Amino acid sequence: MSALFEPYILRDVTIPNRVWMPPMCQYSAAPTGPDTGVPGDWHFAHYAARAAGGTGLIIVEATGVSPEGRISPQDLGIWNDTQVEAFRRITRFLVSQGTVPAIQLAHAGRKASTGQPWKGGAPVGPEAYGWQPVAPSAVAFDERHPVPSELTVAQIQEVVGQFVDAARRALAAGFEIVEIHGAHGYLINEFLSPHSNHRTDAYGGSYENRTRFALEVVDAVREVWPDDKPLFFRISATEWLEEGGWTGDDTVRFARELQAHGVDLLDVSTGGNASGVRIPTGPGYQVPFAARVKAETSLPVAAVGMITEAEQAEKIITNGEADAVLLGRELLRNPSWARHAARELGGEVRVPDQYHRSV
Repeated sequence: MSALFEPYILRDVTIPNRVWMPPMCQYSAAPTGPDTGVPGDWHFAHYAARAAGGTGLIIVEATGVSPEGRISPQDLGIWNDTQVEAFRRITRFLVSQGTVPAIQLAHAGRKASTGQPWKGGAPVGPEAYGWQPVAPSAVAFDERHPVPSELTVAQIQEVVGQFVDAARRALAAGFEIVEIHGAHGYLINEFLSPHSNHRTDAYGGSYENRTRFALEVVDAVREVWPDDKPLFFRISATEWLEEGGWTGDDTVRFARELQAHGVDLLDVSTGGNASGVRIPTGPGYQVPFAARVKAETSLPVAAVGMITEAEQAEKIITNGEADAVLLGRELLRNPSWARHAARELGGEVRVPDQYHRSV
């Protein structure tokens, strides 16, 4: 049996293989009206195709815990029951194909209210259904972005409550795993990093203060998320800054704390919180950050970043660098990547009855 196609168990959830799909925003929901943030036909077809292709776990894209928490007006949301009902259609199908459905709960912070990437991705105003972003500090992401409003302590607690409500709705929508988005320069990441967090109160300054908000969100979500279901956390393990940012050492330290607070797996990515940095990309360029967490802590990890080949993914698992791999762009190119990889590696993956002629 290929290691890539061995089942993986977290709490009471069994994931059939280690080929997982990370959250990738589609920017394809209605920006206004009764269907705001509601997954539609595009989302169903997008996720259904990867499930039919044998992907073991699918993490639905960054989903706003509030209207202001979306990256763009076209992002998905999970702050009302209309959205929940639409998500049920997706989770039912994923489960029918043997795929575990997960969802990433997110707040975009100072990087909110931007346009669709294929239209430039620039910040948008009320004329394009935009809004005023918020952040830990009144510091803009870059010269294109507006200066965000600094959150008050009361508003911070409101956001924690929004994550809790979103987790409850995720459970009602049929998701088996929730992932908290703490990466890529969005709100939780903004609090973690001294590059973006310039507060002088209990939520800024020291490492303990900068991690306070993230741990409050984790604790609050873990309290309402069932004990038999896993909780993930996505992190940017480095900001690729020479100084003044979140580091790999911080990530290892924080991973231990997250595990103590009930997180079951760290989804390890990098970057996104500092503009204009040079990132040395290449095949598997982020895998060493996951491997370090796995080597220095007991928290399970998933690796992501230009993982494209079956043998490459297999080695990441067999070498003990990660417990699972997340394929982003490669799954966009090939929804049946898992099926093809299983054939190449001698593994087994579920094939829909309708597709058996393709085996």
